[in-house]
Amino acid sequence: MFDQFDPADDKMLQVIDNNGKVIDKERMPQLSDDELLKLYRDMLFVRTLDFMIVSYQRQGRVYTYPPNYGQEAIGVAAGAVLRHDDWLVPAFREMGAWLAKGVTMKDIFMFNMGFEDGMRFNEANHVLPFSVPIASQLLHAAGIGYAVKYQKKDEVTIAFVGDGGTSEGDFHEALNFAGVWKVPVIFVVQNNQYAISVPVKMQTASLNMAIKSKAYGIQGLKVDGNDIFAMLAAFRYAHEYARKEQQAVLIEAVTYRKGAHTTSDDPTKYRTAEEEKEWDRKDPLRRMKLFLEKKKLWSDAEEERITEEYKKEIDRQFLETEQSVKYPLEDAFKYMYAEMPQDLRDQQIEHEKFLQWKNGRK
Repeated sequence: MFDQFDPADDKMLQVIDNNGKVIDKERMPQLSDDELLKLYRDMLFVRTLDFMIVSYQRQGRVYTYPPNYGQEAIGVAAGAVLRHDDWLVPAFREMGAWLAKGVTMKDIFMFNMGFEDGMRFNEANHVLPFSVPIASQLLHAAGIGYAVKYQKKDEVTIAFVGDGGTSEGDFHEALNFAGVWKVPVIFVVQNNQYAISVPVKMQTASLNMAIKSKAYGIQGLKVDGNDIFAMLAAFRYAHEYARKEQQAVLIEAVTYRKGAHTTSDDPTKYRTAEEEKEWDRKDPLRRMKLFLEKKKLWSDAEEERITEEYKKEIDRQFLETEQSVKYPLEDAFKYMYAEMPQDLRDQQIEHEKFLQWKNGRK
């Protein structure tokens, strides 16, 4: 696959077209009807959850949130390949992979409400916290890969970053270390066309993102990130290669952020309605739904029914989270240092005095 889709040739792995028709039968993953339906339901669940979190944010019930809208196929495909002992090193737009690894909805809600406990992941194995600093997590991924190889463990690390992260020094350092150390790490660039408002053409002069693999002596693949089957085929191949060869891989997943960068962003300021309409035709759920309908495995009625079920369960768990979590005042101060310095103690005392005054006025 690496030779057939050499990034230097700018070839992109694609299995189905925009109308859900299989155009590469050789690389179409062998999946049962139940497995096909699970992939689609997982993407639908991620999209439903994503929409509802945006709604909660607009109601003032969670803080700033980065939508996954339009990028669901990448995370879901990764989640379908990741094993229990594999490592997931996320950025902040891979919800399908988080859920597959055992991160709960309550974890996600708590994190976006500002609670430290949202990053504990008590039910998830080998998942690092979401990383807001751009590309810093990739160095951790390279280090984990080195530790796995050193300890002779049968584990693979999958790490995510956006296209903007490829301009950070951490990206290049991580790929360089991974290439030199020869470690089982899959680096995934979610090329969603914009780093906030900066388009890809202003981000790099490279032919594509995958070609950056060549500078570090690792394999690279450019994949249609809105094609769930192409992403699944790419992850399966890269995972097996990383395990057997103890080598790193760079995957560029070409996708589109259909929503805002975060709920604080207004994408109408930097992209056109015509561009958005063109990418609507490439929507990952639309394409797989058309595929399933051709096989008579899905219908609008089924989608409406299951979406309502998802909404009820999401709302139930959100309300439970909202009513159960509390934020101890000291948590805002005590995690900065091993021992709290005096200036932070003074700030905590001042804030406690303020709260006493505030509560006394009620």
